Amino acid sequence: MPNISEKGRLMPASPIRKLVPYADQAKKRGVTVYHLNIGQPDIPTPKSMIDAMHNLDIKVIEYSHSAGILSYRKKMCEYYAKHNIHVTPDDIIVGAGASEAILFAVQSCLNPGDEIIIPEPFYANYNGFSISAGVQVKPIPSYIESGFALPPIEEFEKAITPRTKAIMICNPNNPTGYLYSKEELEILREIVLKYDLFLFSDEVYREFCYDGTVHHSVMNLEGLENHVVLFDSVSKRYSACGIRIGALVSRNKEVMQTALKFAQARLSPPSLGQIAAEAAMETPDSYFDEIISEYKSRRDTVVEALSKMEGVICPTPKGAFYVTPSLPIDDSDTFCQWLLEDFNYENQTVMLAPATGFYATPGSGKSEVRISYVLNVENLQKAMRCIEEALKIYPGRTI
Repeated sequence: MPNISEKGRLMPASPIRKLVPYADQAKKRGVTVYHLNIGQPDIPTPKSMIDAMHNLDIKVIEYSHSAGILSYRKKMCEYYAKHNIHVTPDDIIVGAGASEAILFAVQSCLNPGDEIIIPEPFYANYNGFSISAGVQVKPIPSYIESGFALPPIEEFEKAITPRTKAIMICNPNNPTGYLYSKEELEILREIVLKYDLFLFSDEVYREFCYDGTVHHSVMNLEGLENHVVLFDSVSKRYSACGIRIGALVSRNKEVMQTALKFAQARLSPPSLGQIAAEAAMETPDSYFDEIISEYKSRRDTVVEALSKMEGVICPTPKGAFYVTPSLPIDDSDTFCQWLLEDFNYENQTVMLAPATGFYATPGSGKSEVRISYVLNVENLQKAMRCIEEALKIYPGRTI
């Protein structure tokens, strides 16, 4: 039998989705499973997006421009201007989610064998995208004790080699919910200029900031016009994950010309998704005011419950809708599977994402899990009670 590719062998399974068969089996046994493993919001998608699809009056669903529908890209420019990010439609390529945008950027900016530095834990698919391009991820650790703040500049400099081409961040962060400060971004600016690197920034959770904090974009760092590549998406912003519309944004003309060739090779982004996403641009600010208030309540519910559990360390995230606590367990992969296979409390259990999949360093994240607080407060309270009861009887408890 022919062998599969080396890339296929190296490609990691998703820590977010790999336990789905166990969840399915639990449901077949009649157990209620609270899904805290995946960032799938339960917030209603804006009516404007739904109406745009319902009211569509076209005879043929055609290809769009490979960079995306021009009217949509113009609307995106207006959206960015509200956030003090000033770009033109030529600075934007629409992708099938932020995922495709990241793939385009990695393939446009790095050669096989080049290295990209990413503070860990990081969104697991960054590793998969890098493997797809033959690029090596060089992780540098952030620590739960500091709430997963940006590692010191010395850690970046120790990781830099002649093969280093880029640094990647997610702000606010998935999986930790950490929100990078303006001062931390200035540290990145210093490194990027000193070593002439690209700075990739995933800012899909821009709107979700709590406790009066403010999001700062790398697009506004002085002197980085030819270094910064921004990734964006409508998936979480408008609770429209299935639309699969994201974007690559950069003022670097050579990067955009190169990425457009990759965009042309896949022909075009989804036309119906772009129509819905363009309609979303009319969403009033009040939509986000209500959502942010709701997510803050959910965050507080989860953090307060976890913090009361013996042996649990739980930072308070300032952004996104994730938290990565440390639990008194021997192995997060084993624990998360055990929750679905062998445990239930009052015929309920929880599906979590083991944090091992958000690290590139072997052995890291074994006591940590990622929790997505995307359910309503009542269900989150029930899920937290399940975790509390599970930790009392888990065979691999460490304290």
